[in-house]
Amino acid sequence: MMALVDRIFSIQNDTEFEQIALEVFEYQKSNCLVYKKYIDYLNWPYPTKIEEIPFLPIDFFKSQKIISEEFTQEIIFKSSGTGGKRSSHYVAQTSLYEKSFNFNYEKLLGNPQEQVILALLPNYMEQGESSLIYMVDNLISKSPHPLSGFVLNDLDEIKKRYDEAIRLNIPVVIFGVSYALLDLAALNFNFEKALIIETGGMKGKRKELTKLELHKELKLGLKCENISSEYGMTELLSQAYSKENGLFKTTSLMKVLIRETDDPFTYTELGKTGGINIIDLANLYSCSFIATQDLGKVHKDGFEIM
Repeated sequence: MMALVDRIFSIQNDTEFEQIALEVFEYQKSNCLVYKKYIDYLNWPYPTKIEEIPFLPIDFFKSQKIISEEFTQEIIFKSSGTGGKRSSHYVAQTSLYEKSFNFNYEKLLGNPQEQVILALLPNYMEQGESSLIYMVDNLISKSPHPLSGFVLNDLDEIKKRYDEAIRLNIPVVIFGVSYALLDLAALNFNFEKALIIETGGMKGKRKELTKLELHKELKLGLKCENISSEYGMTELLSQAYSKENGLFKTTSLMKVLIRETDDPFTYTELGKTGGINIIDLANLYSCSFIATQDLGKVHKDGFEIM
C-alpha cells in the first residue's frame, strides 16, 4: 500500500488521477465493508472511468464505522454537530492525514515555515475531536515564529501579533471560524496584509450568511481586498482553498464533480449548479468517493460553493 500512497502524491495529470482512482475504488470495494455493502445494494457495474464510480452519501459517516478492515483507527475526528448528529471519521493513519494537509497547504497557500499562523477557532477548541484543530496545530508547529498560535477569544491579541509580524516583514495567515471573524471585523482593525481564511459556518452563534454576504462584511471590517476560504470537512483528509473570487482550487489529490440534484448518478455540464461529489485519494483507508450535501458549480479554473 505504501507504493500506492507514493503514487497518489506523485500524480501529474488527469489520466494518472483516473487510473489511480480506479485502483483505489478496487481496494476500497474489497476492504471497506460499508462501501462494499453500498455497492452491492446498488448492484453497481464495474466502473471503467471516474464518472462511473459510485459515491457514498456523506450521511453514512454519522451512522457507520467507515474504515478498511485491515486497520484499526489511530484517531477519531468528529464534526461540530451543529447540524444534528456528529459525523465520525475513523482515521487509520494520522501520518497520511498530515501528509495530505501539508501537501495541500504548501501547494495552494505557501510554506508554513515562512509564515506567522494565527488561529481564531474558539468553537472547535471548546468542542474537541476536530480535524481542523489537528491540522492547524500541526501547521503552527511548523512555523518557527513565537507569534504563531491559537488565540481563543482575545481579539486584541490577534491584532498585536499581526502588527508585530508585519513590523518584522513576516507574512501572516489567520484561520478563523466565520462568526469569530465577524466579531473581529466589528472592531474595524486593519488586517490588509493578512491572508485571512474563513472556515466553517456560524456554529449557531449568528444568522447564517451566503459566502458573498459574509465576505463582503469581512472585507469591509478587516480592510482586506480578499477573503480566502478553506473547504474541508471531517469526512475528508484533503482540503481545497479559495484565495479570491470564491473559486476553490484543489491539488492533484482531489477532484470535484457536480451531480444532478434530481438524479444522483448523472453529472451536470460545466457551470451548472448541482450536488458536490468529491474524490479525495487521501481517504485511502476509509472511502475516497463522497457525495456531499453541498451545492456548487465547477468552472474551468476551480469550483464554487452555492
